[in-house]
Amino acid sequence: MKSKLSGLIALAAAIVATSAVSSHAEDLKFQLTNGTKSVLTRFYSSPTGVNSWEEDVFGEDVLNPGETVNITIADGRTVCKYDMRFEFDEDSDLDTTEDTQDLCELGSYTIHE
Repeated sequence: MKSKLSGLIALAAAIVATSAVSSHAEDLKFQLTNGTKSVLTRFYSSPTGVNSWEEDVFGEDVLNPGETVNITIADGRTVCKYDMRFEFDEDSDLDTTEDTQDLCELGSYTIHE
């Protein structure tokens, strides 16, 4: 009886482990291109409906005009729709820009003037 109980516990643990792996969110990946004539200094993204921005994706880096960077959002969430915020160099005549996109379907995004 003890070995049957151990076997059932092991089977239940395997089912729980498999469920946890299959429900794990995939990373959202896309290419961001700066199609403006200004330096993009900060890029923020947060799931739609979240009241504050996540940390700046670029950190100390910037995205110069015409450059492209691969972005990976690995926040563990299972949502696709994200708000994005783009901030430009203080010498730029461009205002901060915000947009909302379904990042699960998005392969690339170009910010324009």
